[in-house]
Amino acid sequence: MKNVYFADLDFSDFWDDDEYALDNYVGSFPTDEIIASAEKELGYKLPASYIELMKLHNGGMPLKTCFPTTQGTSWAEDHAAITGIMGIGSTKTYSLCGTLGSKFMIDEWGYPDTGIYICDCPSAGHDMVMLDYSKCGENGEPEVVHVDQESDYKKTFLAKDFETFIRGLVSEDVFDTTEQDLEDTLITLKTGSFSKVLQEYFKQDTSVNFDVVLRNLFEKLTIQKGYFALHADPLSTLAYDIQFYLLTLNRKINSKEEFVEAYLPMVALSNGEITTGGYADFFIDWFQESVEKGKIIWHNGFMPSIEYTDRLFLEIKKYQ
Repeated sequence: MKNVYFADLDFSDFWDDDEYALDNYVGSFPTDEIIASAEKELGYKLPASYIELMKLHNGGMPLKTCFPTTQGTSWAEDHAAITGIMGIGSTKTYSLCGTLGSKFMIDEWGYPDTGIYICDCPSAGHDMVMLDYSKCGENGEPEVVHVDQESDYKKTFLAKDFETFIRGLVSEDVFDTTEQDLEDTLITLKTGSFSKVLQEYFKQDTSVNFDVVLRNLFEKLTIQKGYFALHADPLSTLAYDIQFYLLTLNRKINSKEEFVEAYLPMVALSNGEITTGGYADFFIDWFQESVEKGKIIWHNGFMPSIEYTDRLFLEIKKYQ
């Protein structure tokens, strides 16, 4: 087959043909009959450039997975990211007519039926890349857009056509801002404000400057991890200890559910500048384990035991 669209591109280092990709994405070369069958099922004529690429390598996971954008997406402020490109057929899980293919995303996830979803993304279904036929009609040349399920299926324009999209993919290294992000985070931990609720909680025990303690603790934790997040490591556990102590000075906690509700506004989802911006369930596991070990006891509400509090203040001294 003579290449019309990609004759000048070297695809020898384009695909990441690991075992997962081969099992879930890469299909056999599509025949004209398979292409016609897919178009009939999907309701749209596939772009010639897409068909050409699929006849060279029918679906897969590219090594270059990022496409620059001029506006933010649900993935990043300056690009969209993909996991794989769906091939033509139905035998692979991530093929156009496969079990997690384009029709599945429309029928089961509610994505707009205005085109063909050709790329899945790292969000595992919460955003997709689509060939959008809204302007050109079912037989025209579709644009490539990013669709964000979490923002009412917002579309972000990526490329005028599939060929331009493939040529525009770049390595994620282009957007690696790890060092700058770490520097910015450390500055925020030094100078940023805690949530209003946490600032109020600080006032109940002025024997310790908890503002300074938490800043120093979070700084050490962030340097160790390379980013600011609370997990199940010892420094995160100490952060949970401190927050729980402050919490119980200020309000009564009658259940695990009340603890979860009260915990989140302090740092995890705070209205201050110092925040992890989200959470996993590590702090819930910490609470359950602390109760089981007797660190947290019931005394007209959940509270830290005296022994637990004494050990906590010995640790706090290291961060004053």
